[in-house]
Amino acid sequence: MIFSDPVLFAVCMLETGAALFLLVYFIITLSDLECDYLNAQQCCSTLNQYVIPKMVGHLSMTAILLLHGHWVLFLTALPIALWILYEYFKVPAGNPGVYDPTEIHNRGQLKRHMRDSLIHLGYNLLAFFMYLYCMIISILKDNPIKQRDDEIQTDF
Repeated sequence: MIFSDPVLFAVCMLETGAALFLLVYFIITLSDLECDYLNAQQCCSTLNQYVIPKMVGHLSMTAILLLHGHWVLFLTALPIALWILYEYFKVPAGNPGVYDPTEIHNRGQLKRHMRDSLIHLGYNLLAFFMYLYCMIISILKDNPIKQRDDEIQTDF
């Protein structure tokens, strides 16, 4: 094991919190593109630079959950990890990244990217509270109030 359980869940919470902020930024940027506040080139180049950090963060968290043997949490993180990999590797050769400025307004790709970002946001919101709950439970397993001869020690 690399980390103790409370530290593992704290790291997962931090990664999920960072992903939440990043996904909110994705949604705001895509909605600005939809309202023509940004041009497609500026929007796509900004979003493409954050695709790999989002992918690496989620994949590393999924791998750490697998290494620690938290199978249920691993299986809940696996579909999103596979979707992120699929989204990244299905980009045709020659495109600048997942977000292509020449095609983002064609065939409803903007709506698809917005939908995918909202799904990831919903998952990360639920995952944040799952990791928070798991962290609290793992901290309480250690019995933070030391007992001595059936007396509760109140001085800390």
